[in-house]
Amino acid sequence: MAAVGIGVQLVPLGAWQFSNPPVVDAARFPTAEAEEVARAACFDCHSHETRYPPYAYVAPASWLLQRDVAEGRDELNFSDFGDSDSDDAADAVRDGSMPPSRYTLLHPGARLDEAEATVLVEALERMARD
Repeated sequence: MAAVGIGVQLVPLGAWQFSNPPVVDAARFPTAEAEEVARAACFDCHSHETRYPPYAYVAPASWLLQRDVAEGRDELNFSDFGDSDSDDAADAVRDGSMPPSRYTLLHPGARLDEAEATVLVEALERMARD
């Protein structure tokens, strides 16, 4: 069993393959408060400013993290915001599907209270109009 655990670490899907590309077109938040909320709750999966925790280097957690970051950046990327659909993001925050509970379980600082969710939703909607 230990050999399987060690062997799985050799599968080349770990966070060491991740990169944080340069910021191309940074999102322009309407308020500093909205940006602060987004950085705490969204940027690890939805930007090129991902912070990789220690478990990101251990399979199979590294595989899940790699998938979540790739999908997150594909859906909404605050570091390459040009064509992002922030209306969809506002809907996801409003309905409580973002940030996902599996993320907030390990990152309690990313949990949004009602006031923070409102600030973020209003900012994303405004950003969609601008």
